[in-house]
Amino acid sequence: MGKITFFEDRAFQGRRYECTSDQPNLQPHLSRCNSIRVDSGCWMLYERAHYQGLQYLVRRGDYPNYQHWMGQGDSVGSCCLIPQQTRSHRLRLYEREDHKGPVMELSEDCSSIQDRFRLSEVRSLHVLEGCWVLYEMPNYRGRQYLLRPGEYRHYHDWGAVDAKAGSLRRVVDLY
Repeated sequence: MGKITFFEDRAFQGRRYECTSDQPNLQPHLSRCNSIRVDSGCWMLYERAHYQGLQYLVRRGDYPNYQHWMGQGDSVGSCCLIPQQTRSHRLRLYEREDHKGPVMELSEDCSSIQDRFRLSEVRSLHVLEGCWVLYEMPNYRGRQYLLRPGEYRHYHDWGAVDAKAGSLRRVVDLY
């Protein structure tokens, strides 16, 4: 179970809305979001309603303004609680679409896919266990994409506009 509270103004001020489950549309509850408090769980925030647009991973803690969760503005349109049902994480990366080409497997966080595997692009992947976040740039920066268990035969399948892949992090509640 998770709990997250959204605030319209910075520093946890203004109108607020509390969630304990997935919310496909936050717009009826808040006109903007400038700060967040995560009491429990790991959450993926989406820039627009119905899980569309830029994605931002937040874990337990306080985020006094949108820059603290790497937001590019004060718009949060939907959110989902990321399930923490597994302790193990495993995924396979492929150079080409449809799981073709050399395969690389990960079970731990990877701060630089380029340094570790000599890959700057990932065109398909298969999440075998656990949830992961793929970052567009090394060191967990840039656009983020939530990867749940399953097959992603093309980078469009995880919502990316290109095959850039810089780093990968397992989704775990660290507290």
